[in-house]
Amino acid sequence: MDIALKIVADGLVVPVVVLGVYALLRYVPKGSRYQTYARVLMAGLTAYAVAKIAGLLFQPSGLRPFEELGVDPGASFLENPGFPSDHALFTMAITLSIWFSTKRRALTIAALALTLAVCVGRIVALVHTPLDIVGGLLIACTGVVWYLVPTTSSAKKAAKPRK
Repeated sequence: MDIALKIVADGLVVPVVVLGVYALLRYVPKGSRYQTYARVLMAGLTAYAVAKIAGLLFQPSGLRPFEELGVDPGASFLENPGFPSDHALFTMAITLSIWFSTKRRALTIAALALTLAVCVGRIVALVHTPLDIVGGLLIACTGVVWYLVPTTSSAKKAAKPRK
């Protein structure tokens, strides 16, 4: 059980990353790669910055669940209080980048399923509370603003009068 839990809570991050890299390299058209990759980077950095600020301003508990229960953690963790979950934030940010950059439904659903498995695994492993996980997932969504801002080329197309 311990090894299976570690694989779910930690190891499933790797397939999410692989799916993200595959989707961004395979399905983003060559002419828009720079713009797309810049948006993915800015979305990720925005979510990370918001997470760090949120973690400084709000910590629902000073101890992680395994510390409160006096047991060993079932997965890896950083020496911090745990809000928001970096694993949830990272995997959800990748899932969102797959959707907004490629619109590939099957890849997005696969990444989302893996993301949710990681999140549940982090709770079962007692390294995060459900609030830590929900915080990470929601904060990952703050980077979405970069996908919603029109690109220069799409703004030019929209400004061009139709004949």
